[in-house]
Amino acid sequence: MLKGTHVIDVTIKQVLLLGSGKIGAAICELLTSCDDYHVTVADMSADNLANLGSHKNLSTLQLDVTNQASLLAAMNGKFAALSACPFHITKHVAITAAQSGVHYFDLTEDVACTKLVKSLAVNATAALMPQCGLAPGFITIAAYDLCKEFDALHNVHMRVGALPKYPSNGLKYNLTWSTDGLINEYCNPCEAIVDGHVTQVPPLEELEEFSLDGIAYEAFNTSGGLGTLCETLKGNVQNLNYRTVRYPGHRDIMKMLLHDLKFKDNRGQLKDIFEQALPLTFQDVVLVFINVSGIKNGELFQQSYANKIYNETINGRLWSAIQVTTAAGICGVLDLMAEGKLPNKGFVRQEDVLLSDFINNRFGQYYQRSQNSQAAV
Repeated sequence: MLKGTHVIDVTIKQVLLLGSGKIGAAICELLTSCDDYHVTVADMSADNLANLGSHKNLSTLQLDVTNQASLLAAMNGKFAALSACPFHITKHVAITAAQSGVHYFDLTEDVACTKLVKSLAVNATAALMPQCGLAPGFITIAAYDLCKEFDALHNVHMRVGALPKYPSNGLKYNLTWSTDGLINEYCNPCEAIVDGHVTQVPPLEELEEFSLDGIAYEAFNTSGGLGTLCETLKGNVQNLNYRTVRYPGHRDIMKMLLHDLKFKDNRGQLKDIFEQALPLTFQDVVLVFINVSGIKNGELFQQSYANKIYNETINGRLWSAIQVTTAAGICGVLDLMAEGKLPNKGFVRQEDVLLSDFINNRFGQYYQRSQNSQAAV
């Protein structure tokens, strides 16, 4: 049953948001407070929907996303459908959005889901744009922007981490987003370009260590973070890879859990353990580090992008850095679509987004605000 006592203004764009968990709630906050969108949030959990509170630009709908008939009815008349569902449910949203002819955006890092979206987009009458969060998402936009400055590319290295500011356990990690998505990216093969050839590399491997601002980190292969860059840069780069950033020691423990203790084959059990043992935190930091090298004006040249984004209070409520960055990613590209700055039909890549457009967008600016904030240091 649709809830919400406010009369919907037909002059603002109607958006269906599927999922009202950690990230869905942040997306809802950003979109409802800007007064250009009316958001209908659908979720099976009545408790999650109730936690969203009330707003003149918000309606809620208790809905089973896997029920295509109900989902189809919910999409009727909408400008766009946004999936903030777990990766294994997102495919249902994509299929129905393609059938409905509404613009589609998701946050998935799952490679199989993205391939499905791409196939659906072949005959789509609207835009289908997956991987619109942080990584894949913003990291792809920023990396591709750097790549365009080179005459020939040698190496493109992309590193992203969502980390607790105050690690207090052996994993040096707290839950900040989807546990399903976290385990999925630790287990699935990772796309890369090695010596000019598109290939797959194993997750949790190719461990490296580095320091930034005097803090030690490690990074290792995880799945999905490259988005569609392998396809876009194929034949134009020698080496392209994505690795997740953690505090030193995290990778070894995860490797023991997933491989030695066989939790790779019991992901549901590992999810339960994590959610019982690792507390949620809003005191986190998102680290984004990109390094590109190649030929520029006839010389071997290197250029990097580094940024740390911190948790932030928005409209009187504290949101974690991963909530802010992920929500800003999908809200930013939705805004750019509404402004006519993105293709409005077929498969849309993150590489189709100009970094200047994104950073200057009202939502994309969240990636800038913490960068020079004295309070964030």
